[in-house]
Amino acid sequence: MVFTRIAAPAGVLFALTGTALAHGGHGDAGGFAHGFMHPFGGLDHVLVMAAVGLYAARLGGRALWLMPATFVCVMTLGALLGASGMAVVFFEIGIAISVVALGMAIALHVTLPALTTVALIGLFAIFHGYAHGIEMPPSASVYQYASGFTLATALLHGAGIALGLLAGKLSEVGGRRAFQVGGGGMALAGLAIVAGAL
Repeated sequence: MVFTRIAAPAGVLFALTGTALAHGGHGDAGGFAHGFMHPFGGLDHVLVMAAVGLYAARLGGRALWLMPATFVCVMTLGALLGASGMAVVFFEIGIAISVVALGMAIALHVTLPALTTVALIGLFAIFHGYAHGIEMPPSASVYQYASGFTLATALLHGAGIALGLLAGKLSEVGGRRAFQVGGGGMALAGLAIVAGAL
């Protein structure tokens, strides 16, 4: 079944993240490899990028492509801000709040106007992209590094969409409960990350 084929690699991707919090180092890898691994080095990044996919699957329709596309595009702009040395205040708090907000939106099935949803996704993406940009190795190629974290982000969005569509195939009650539990867990993890960032 197509969902099984998608969900299995998604599970592997989540398993690779370990228990990392915040944004630890990733060894001496540079360029594409460093960029690709960076999103997997922080639980906050993994949760938000998967949550964007889950939320998109929950909303359906245009959201399935519009939300991930918005996140990836604006995240790249945020990374350019970080790489250029421009200051974005409280970006760690912004990242942590994005985990809480998206987790709650999934758990409570919050439906906002499309423009509002896209604007919020874009705001969150700036913070995540900025974190990628400021942690780019000085010797790394900007294009290779950006290609790496963009691909990783797209894979995490895809994993979230796959899990969301799979949950939607469950019974109405079971599917709703799966979203509530998953979103609630994300929100709780986000609160822990907020506390750690303060």
